[in-house]
Amino acid sequence: IPSCLVRRTFFACPLLKAHSGLVQPNKEIFVRPCRAGSSRVAAVESQDDAIIKWGLLLIPLSTFCLGTWQVQRRKWKLKLIADLESRVAAEPVPLPTSPLELKDLEYKPVKVHGYFDHSKELYILPRSLVNPKREAKAAGQLISSPETGANVITPFYCTDLGITILVNRGFVSRKKVNPETRLKGQIEGEVDLIGVVRLTESRKPFVPQNRPEKNQWYYRDLEAMARLTEAEPILIDADFKSTVPGGPIGGQTRVSLRNEHMQYIITWYGLCAATSYMWYRKFIQKLW
Repeated sequence: IPSCLVRRTFFACPLLKAHSGLVQPNKEIFVRPCRAGSSRVAAVESQDDAIIKWGLLLIPLSTFCLGTWQVQRRKWKLKLIADLESRVAAEPVPLPTSPLELKDLEYKPVKVHGYFDHSKELYILPRSLVNPKREAKAAGQLISSPETGANVITPFYCTDLGITILVNRGFVSRKKVNPETRLKGQIEGEVDLIGVVRLTESRKPFVPQNRPEKNQWYYRDLEAMARLTEAEPILIDADFKSTVPGGPIGGQTRVSLRNEHMQYIITWYGLCAATSYMWYRKFIQKLW
């Protein structure tokens, strides 16, 4: 009678051989199904499933951590905005000349007395008019078209301090950048002025290099501006009350900061909820 005879191997995995006829008894020959290979495959598949299961769990965990981080960032940003607004609204103090004192006074108003030297005007461009009411009305809009122009930086000799500083008189449209087009706005004689202290800034990515030889400035490099105008590297933004008919529009200190953290919070927590539900349906609910 035909039968499958199995010979024991080194790994206990039987080798099947088909024979016919009578079989002599042999202790080394026995009939036994081989299950070692299938068990090994099942173990590998189970291990792979576990890796995928816990690996995918990292997605909702990561998005939850990012959402929580954005919550903390939003608290920090709101506190920073409130601090800037309180500094700008503080009572003006006399302008100090010490660099260490000036560093602590950024965004705080100071008062000076002296006169302008309009022959050495500098222009930071392109700039848009800072208008808090309009910006609040346009908040959330994807497209806005504010008028562009330049900020006029003018040397100002402080008669009480005996030094020349730089004053951002404010915004002018492109048509009014040439001082000959706004002669009525060129203040003559000594005046009292209140402005907000601003520090130098480094060039940001994608911002062009300043071109002093063409009087084209794209960011506040106070050291370079001071050398060109023979002034101290001190700059203040004149307040809105300094505006005169035909002259630059003062009050061009932007204290509002980008605060889009709530959108990020909703995005990350939304992804966390969605991926958590998908993970639950895939690996937990199917076990019930």
